[in-house]
Amino acid sequence: MRTLCIFCGSKPGIGPDYMEMARNVGTRLARRGVAIVYGGGRVGLMGALADAALAANGRVIGVMPQMLVDREVGHSGLSELHIVRTMAERKELMGSLADGFLTLPGGTGTMDELFEAWTWTQLGLQQKPSALLNFRGYYDPLIAFLDRAVSEGFLDAHNRANLWVEHDAERLVERLCSFR
Repeated sequence: MRTLCIFCGSKPGIGPDYMEMARNVGTRLARRGVAIVYGGGRVGLMGALADAALAANGRVIGVMPQMLVDREVGHSGLSELHIVRTMAERKELMGSLADGFLTLPGGTGTMDELFEAWTWTQLGLQQKPSALLNFRGYYDPLIAFLDRAVSEGFLDAHNRANLWVEHDAERLVERLCSFR
């Protein structure tokens, strides 16, 4: 894997371990030579991820709609920053630049990105892995919902299996980096 798209929160979460987890992921990817594509923010988990990867001499590519640049939330020290018009263009460009997708904790924007990228695979529009880092059990309720969607007949089991879930960042990064 050469480039991984990371979806994560623009907020730091409660307690320092969320930010530390994002920094760890950024550092691990940079040390493996994996470039990061992400939303381009300088705040929250997004900023921590980018700063750590850059500090480890990694390549970090941001993609941000002009409206967010206008709010001064863009990261000014990235390897590349692509400015787009809309959130839909943001997701499309991020997806086209990446070889796979990793979702860290985040809110509704993060969920929107995760579900769209995962749906692209379900529809056969791409053959890229989607992974969810279930840090501190953050996504336990979402995982229970997805499993219920399978048991109730709304989600095929093979599509559910296409969303990789791990609690351990190192194991998940290894799995993504080994994907061919």
